[in-house]
Amino acid sequence: MRCLGTRLYAALVIAFIAPLAVAQVSIIGDLSQDREAHPGQKYDGSILVKNDSKETQQARVYQTDYLFSYDGRNNYADPGTTARSNARWVAFSPAYVVVPPQGTATVNYTVAVPESLGHAAPAGSYWSMLMVEGVPADSPESSPRAKSEKPELGLRQTLRYGIQIATHITGTGKRSVKFLGARLIKVAGSGTALQVDVEDDGTLWFRPDVYVEVFDAKGISLGKFAGQKYRMYPGTSVRQQIDLHTIPAGKYKALVVVDAGGDDVFGAQYVLEF
Repeated sequence: MRCLGTRLYAALVIAFIAPLAVAQVSIIGDLSQDREAHPGQKYDGSILVKNDSKETQQARVYQTDYLFSYDGRNNYADPGTTARSNARWVAFSPAYVVVPPQGTATVNYTVAVPESLGHAAPAGSYWSMLMVEGVPADSPESSPRAKSEKPELGLRQTLRYGIQIATHITGTGKRSVKFLGARLIKVAGSGTALQVDVEDDGTLWFRPDVYVEVFDAKGISLGKFAGQKYRMYPGTSVRQQIDLHTIPAGKYKALVVVDAGGDDVFGAQYVLEF
């Protein structure tokens, strides 16, 4: 376990402006689809789109890359433009679906893993997004929309779902964690929490268990306090907020642990003063 030291003191549905009908579609199943594969291998997958209404609904499907940061930023970059994108490996159909009332429609995709990337075989994790975006009946993109004699101005709400298509090259890559910073914060209604920012600086995805163990001046443990299990990809980072409201005022040592499974356990040590 790698440990660092420092001192602390207490102190995917997206809505657009767009008011009338909202396309009532949803996704059945997980919004993350993972598959292990070898270089040169092809594999297939599917996304099931559900119509939750009593009227026919429509949706368009398109690709983006996807990165996220501990500070809340999300980057939906053009497909195939980020370092570990697999968007160019993915072929999908159809790009536009019509879903019957209370029914479903399927979007199929194929991932063709390349034999090499430049002068080396792919290794570790690669991912991108397939976006499924509802198309309201009064939208210009809607196929049965009647033509209007004059332009109309209004608000329209559009909902979209992002499905992460992740490819993990079998037997390759490594997990590694970088602790970006930590501080004690006051949370309204619940008291003190430890805020820790963590980055995946390896080449493989993980969804680790995170906890902090707090020790008093005599080295006696006051317990382990759990964080959240967040999905992480290489180059992405998340913010953990771990509730410590039961810890009385005083000075303590704390060990933050990120357990990615097996031997991949990482730690950082801090001094806390409440």
